[in-house]
Amino acid sequence: MKKNVGLLFLLLFSTEGISQGKIDGFYRGSGNISTSFGLGFEDTPNYFIGTERSDIGRTLFFGSAYVAYGITPDFDVNASLPFFMSNEKLRTQDVSFFLKYRLYKIEFENSKLEISSGLGFSTPISDYETGGLNDIGQKATILETKWMIHYQWNTGWFLTFQSGFSFKLEEVPNSLPITFKAGRALSNWYYDVWYDYQKSFGGIDYRETPPPQNFKEIGVDYHKAGGTLYRPLGQDFGIYASFSYTISGRNVFQGAGYGIGLVYDFSLK
Repeated sequence: MKKNVGLLFLLLFSTEGISQGKIDGFYRGSGNISTSFGLGFEDTPNYFIGTERSDIGRTLFFGSAYVAYGITPDFDVNASLPFFMSNEKLRTQDVSFFLKYRLYKIEFENSKLEISSGLGFSTPISDYETGGLNDIGQKATILETKWMIHYQWNTGWFLTFQSGFSFKLEEVPNSLPITFKAGRALSNWYYDVWYDYQKSFGGIDYRETPPPQNFKEIGVDYHKAGGTLYRPLGQDFGIYASFSYTISGRNVFQGAGYGIGLVYDFSLK
C-alpha cells in the first residue's frame, strides 16, 4: 500500500485553484494501475488584475478522472482529464499525458534518495471559450519537461522538489513551475503539505490592452499552498480530502479550493 499511496494526484487538477506539481515522488510498480476520481470547488472572492487585487470573484466547481500505470519498477505513465462547471455549463478542459522515469536511486541505512525526470503533453479536447474571467483555461497545447528530487526516510516522512519548463505552442506565454512538498506515507495514512509557484515569461495583463483582448496572451503567475489527507478503506480502495489557497500572483484568482475523491488500485499481474 505504501508504494501506491503517493498517487494522490491532485495532479488530477490542472485548474488555477489546485495544483501541486504534475508528477509525484512515488512509483506504481510494474503492472500496477492506480485510478482516481475527484470533485471539488473553488471559492475565490478576488482576482489579481496584473498584480493589483480586485473585488472580482467567482465560484468554480471541478472534477477529474485520472489513471496511472507502472510499466516497469522505474517507469510510470499517467493520463488525466479535468472537467468544470462554470456559468452553469459542464465542460471538459485539457487532456494530459505524462511519462515519469527514475534516473537514479541510492539507499542509505535509514532513508533513500531518488532523482526522476518527466515529459508531458496536454491539449484541449473541447471548444471551450477563452474570452472572459469565467473561462476554464487558455486553450493551449503544452509540452512539459520535469525533473524531481525525492528524499524519503524509512519512517515514511519525505521531501520532494520538482521543477521544469512548460512550452506552450500558441500565444500563451511559456512558464517555469516550482513545487515543494513534505509529508508522510504510511500503510494506513498519507498526508502532505505543499507550495506551488509558477512564473510566466512575458504576456499581457488583464485590461492592459483595449478590448477585445486575446486571453491566450495573458501571463499567469501564482503562489499557492495546500495539503492532502488520504485514508485507505481497504487493501485497494481509499478516499482523500485536499485544500489549497492561492496566496498572490498575476492575472489569477485568489482564494481557497477544496477537493474530495476516491482512489482505487489494482494489478494486471
